Amino acid sequence: MPPPLRHTAPVAEDTAQPGALVEHFFREESGRLHGALLRRFGVHHLTLVEDAVQEAMLRALRHWSMGGVPPNPSAWISRVAINHVLDALRRDHTSAAKQDALTFTETERAADLAAPDPDNVIADDTLRLLFTCCHPTLPLDAQAALALKTLCGFNLTEIARAFLASEAAIEKQLTRTKQRLRDSQAEFALPAERELDARLDGVLATLYLLFNEGYKASLGDELLREDLCAEAIRLTRMLLAHPIGDRPAAHALLALMLLHSARFPARLGADGTLLRLGDQDRSTWDQAAIDAGLQHLARAAAGNQLTEYHLHAGIAASHCIATDSAGTDWARILAHYDALLELKPSPVVALNRAVAVANCHGPQAGLDAIDAIPDVDRLATQHLLHAVRGELHARLGQHAAATTSFRRALALARVAPEQLHLSREIERLEACSD
Repeated sequence: MPPPLRHTAPVAEDTAQPGALVEHFFREESGRLHGALLRRFGVHHLTLVEDAVQEAMLRALRHWSMGGVPPNPSAWISRVAINHVLDALRRDHTSAAKQDALTFTETERAADLAAPDPDNVIADDTLRLLFTCCHPTLPLDAQAALALKTLCGFNLTEIARAFLASEAAIEKQLTRTKQRLRDSQAEFALPAERELDARLDGVLATLYLLFNEGYKASLGDELLREDLCAEAIRLTRMLLAHPIGDRPAAHALLALMLLHSARFPARLGADGTLLRLGDQDRSTWDQAAIDAGLQHLARAAAGNQLTEYHLHAGIAASHCIATDSAGTDWARILAHYDALLELKPSPVVALNRAVAVANCHGPQAGLDAIDAIPDVDRLATQHLLHAVRGELHARLGQHAAATTSFRRALALARVAPEQLHLSREIERLEACSD
């Protein structure tokens, strides 16, 4: 029997219950388990490996609920997943699949004899999985979607929201992506130097999406998912620690993550409601994270490449170094959004730019900027569009229009703190109208 795969971190006390523990493994160890299995069985078995991980998690939920959590839950899940793959290969009638099953034990024994540092093995597996998902034969959005599913344990709903797409569309995309990987005979390996830049774009995009999902969760009772942000920061640091990932764009990405995470302690009020930037207590911002972010932003200045991460980090830095809301350099922030809109246009960037316009030139200018967004209809189902309109109408004293926009936003908001914030805005406006 093969030895158990190792787990990367101790299980937190708040994940002691079976359901919470399985959730912990989905989030914390999905990448490790996928990477370890793909290293052993190959990328051509990606679908089988995904099925094995999913089956292992489901069995864990059933067995641990009745019989209790085993002493080494990571090893338990790993062994179940390995056995699922081996059983499937043995049932397969093709000679190649049977050969994969027969050679597994021998390969595992050789790996044991090499006795590598387990931390290095896990780190290398994680990076290999990142770069495998970001194979150059795949479109950028397909790379990110695959990595979010296999590396980060995202479900279809979370991925669909990240891409402003339907779950059905994402499911079809993932199926095509895995077929492309199989057809291209992709290897589970780090890229050669000549293809590194192209592969790194997809890796950074995926890490950014992971951080964003934690910075503003798609749905649920919590606005922040600090565990996802911490995982994105950990993976980005891991990438930077390896010679292949120590690039200015990666430093810029880590800078923006650290600068955003520095404001986590102030984003929610004592009652759990969302606090706007101007209402936050800046004394609670994490100064150590701000300092670290600014240091990485300085290192990102090496070379002559300007990426979206440089601009986003510059915007975040402008907020972090302002001593108060009134002292925010909105002109600089607007200049960054102008550059960002030119570099990587999207309706979300245009909406954020409209907020900067409003802070520079007044709320009516902000509303005009929203109306000028060419594909603003793509945001019609996003609560943020209506929340921003409501805020700008309120600043103009147009209470009826503001209330209408906030009600639309409330109907679309999926996260409890945002719903609470919008409800209070509506109550405040209705009280003003009485």
